[in-house]
Amino acid sequence: MLQEQIRNLKERLVGYARLVEGMIEASTLALVSRDPAPLDEVTGAREHRANTLEVELDAAATAVIAQFQPKARDLRTVLMVLGITNDLERLGDHAVNIAEAARWLLANAPSPTPPSVPVMAAAAVRMVDDAISAFIAGDAALARNVCEADQAVDDLADEILREAVAAMACNPSAIEAGLRVLKIAADLERIADLATNIGEDVVYMVEGRVIKHHQEG
Repeated sequence: MLQEQIRNLKERLVGYARLVEGMIEASTLALVSRDPAPLDEVTGAREHRANTLEVELDAAATAVIAQFQPKARDLRTVLMVLGITNDLERLGDHAVNIAEAARWLLANAPSPTPPSVPVMAAAAVRMVDDAISAFIAGDAALARNVCEADQAVDDLADEILREAVAAMACNPSAIEAGLRVLKIAADLERIADLATNIGEDVVYMVEGRVIKHHQEG
């Protein structure tokens, strides 16, 4: 019975993660397509659904602990579900931040978004997806890959910073747009940091090894 409940928690966690990943993708792809329509859903129905799932999953995991009093690995797994649920809630907040910045850019900045932004977004979403998969499968190797991928996202953030600073220096009227682009890059960087934190926790859960190097700010 306990194992069935844990499987159910994992399935619901995957569904929550897919929703949040979709929010991140929709927010950045709107910039590429120059179509603001998806942004309303991200900051409306999807955000509401994400908040509901967070509350439901948190309650379900807490109920499993109270009812079954799991021990050892089972307890660590349920506690990980609680931790990842909190991380996903924060990921959803970052997705909404990106959507709001994207909405402003589409309305006020005619120039195209730097190509590094969608590349960075795709890399960050892939890290989240792999981190969740590593947890579900108990795959420490995949979790380590997530942690290693963080450097590539940081490099893209640096590239976007250089591009934005150069654009703002050449054209002072582009400063506000440049700051919005930098805000998007910062949110994507924090998304990658959260994915890295999940990967580090998976390694600890599976191997008992602490490999934490940083925390998402």
